[in-house]
Amino acid sequence: MGIKAFITGVEGKSLNSDERHFMDQEHPWGLILFARNIDDPKQVHRLVDEFREAVGRGDAPVLIDQEGGRVQRLRPPHWHSYATGKLLGDIWRNDKKIGEELIYAHSRLIAHDLMALGINVDCLPCVDVPVLGGHDVIGDRAYSTIAKEVATIGKIACRGLMDGGVLPVIKHIPGHGRAGADSHKELPEVHATHEELSKSDFLPFKELNKMPMAMTAHVRYHSLDGAAPATTSPHVISEIIRKEIGFDGLLMSDDLSMEALEGDFAYRTDACFRAGCDVVLHCNGVMREMEEISAVCPVLEYKALERAEATTALFADPDEIDVDALRARYLEILEPMA
Repeated sequence: MGIKAFITGVEGKSLNSDERHFMDQEHPWGLILFARNIDDPKQVHRLVDEFREAVGRGDAPVLIDQEGGRVQRLRPPHWHSYATGKLLGDIWRNDKKIGEELIYAHSRLIAHDLMALGINVDCLPCVDVPVLGGHDVIGDRAYSTIAKEVATIGKIACRGLMDGGVLPVIKHIPGHGRAGADSHKELPEVHATHEELSKSDFLPFKELNKMPMAMTAHVRYHSLDGAAPATTSPHVISEIIRKEIGFDGLLMSDDLSMEALEGDFAYRTDACFRAGCDVVLHCNGVMREMEEISAVCPVLEYKALERAEATTALFADPDEIDVDALRARYLEILEPMA
């Protein structure tokens, strides 16, 4: 049986018998971890190993959202805290050389933490460009309100992750910064013109369009498609993400369980693939929902399979660093801001 175009969550800190059977039978491409899945380093590594053993692939992607600030699933006392995207951007704006050193160290240290657990994909960087009046679901996760600055910082963040053996996921393509609502709870509506979006929101994604993976925005852009959010819009995916932005890497949906999407899980899944997503993401670990999704989820084939294989081919051992020295320097730069 082929690999399903599906990144799944799980319920707890180890696979239960139903989940083991599901992984063995359905072969999802990847796993995403959340706080409910995390206790201590040994437990997390064991869960990662359980998943890979169940799907029979030692290089199966395991993802996490480890940005810094309020979005970090790995937290003290077992892991270090990291700065917000906004703080990184503020320091970079004040001193480009020091800022670049800090941003690189931020991602490189996160990659070190993840690799020690067997996690090989981080849903970082968030390269959305917030605007005045936008919902704070992005807020201090953003590096800047200036698109060119977001792009520059995002590139440094990606380099730090990849040097550490971890693949980045640029998000939320084609841009979540103007959204006036939290897509976890409702569908955000954006009424900016195509020209406005192209000059600002799309720019960081254009500059990072060679990155291996991107996550869609559950946002409806009325100047692009008044009927559907980007995730389920054939026009936005084919004409904006693939052509105008030029992203040809693996395109994954944001979480299918978010309230921004309509219909049951079979409908949502089918809509994502009809629109042009390569893989779908489901995060909450609810087995009934996972089964609904997997029942209509295709196996990876054709272009989606090529992109998935190109992604896993990039997995590599991290470069050598003095982790303690790099962490000390990271904290030294941040200390005046504490």
